[in-house]
Amino acid sequence: MRHFLVVALFAVAAHAEVTVTVDHNRGAAATTAFKFARVASPSRDDVASPAKVEVIAGTVDRNSAPIAALTDGRLPGNEDEPEANLFFRGDSWGGRIRFDLGSIVDIAAVNAYSWHPDTRAPQVYRLYASDGTDPNFNPSPGVKVDLSTCGWREVAFVDTRSKEGDGGGQYGVSIADTSGSLGLYRYLLFDVFETESDDPWGQTFYSEIDVVAKK
Repeated sequence: MRHFLVVALFAVAAHAEVTVTVDHNRGAAATTAFKFARVASPSRDDVASPAKVEVIAGTVDRNSAPIAALTDGRLPGNEDEPEANLFFRGDSWGGRIRFDLGSIVDIAAVNAYSWHPDTRAPQVYRLYASDGTDPNFNPSPGVKVDLSTCGWREVAFVDTRSKEGDGGGQYGVSIADTSGSLGLYRYLLFDVFETESDDPWGQTFYSEIDVVAKK
């Protein structure tokens, strides 16, 4: 069974309309191909592939894949494969991941993918972006720092948790803009949160993150 949700969010600029498209594959629909109804499948050759990706806050779980798993184009072979996904330490709030694309890029979309049979499947994060030119730009802001004061702009808030059940399955999330461009940015920052705190198993298994340049 496939489910999808399209949420419209208004960005800071008066004319900009950011859209967050969520596809959720359950059961037999969740395969290693990561095929979705609305969201493109993960790419092996996108702008994020050569990017420098770093965890700037939080702690990656010792059973997690290295940070390179987010951009290497390699996907999990099943729904519960820790070594093929990036996830933060259990019993923690989450963490922050920064992408440095190397130069300013006109970004069309940012896509994130996750897969797990239980509460590690949904995605919860705020996406921020920066071109790095603000004189107050801080590339590694602490968790208590207001990002709007140090050169970062909030692009979207993503929360794919289901109101019913554990929300397990396979998720594809695409953040885009009706204008065709999210903006001209060099840096992206994912402020990632746990999906639940009732037990240590609320850290999402992130399989891949793609950054798509405007053509």
